[in-house]
Amino acid sequence: MKVVVDLSRCEGYAQCAFLAPEAFRMHGEEALMYDPNPDDARRDQVLRAVAACPVQAILVDQLEARHAPAEASPS
Repeated sequence: MKVVVDLSRCEGYAQCAFLAPEAFRMHGEEALMYDPNPDDARRDQVLRAVAACPVQAILVDQLEARHAPAEASPS
């Protein structure tokens, strides 16, 4: 999973830091620090943080095999 935050859009609401503190944290009152490659064990937390961002400043790229279409089963 790759995470990108548009820091020009981020307004420091810190919902992401509250929901996924291992991936996002506030530095001071307005500066967001984040892990661009969070551990897969944090996937659910990160996705909740992305959904909770009031200004939609967080983007996630989830290119991995588990999201690939399932193979067709033999008839």
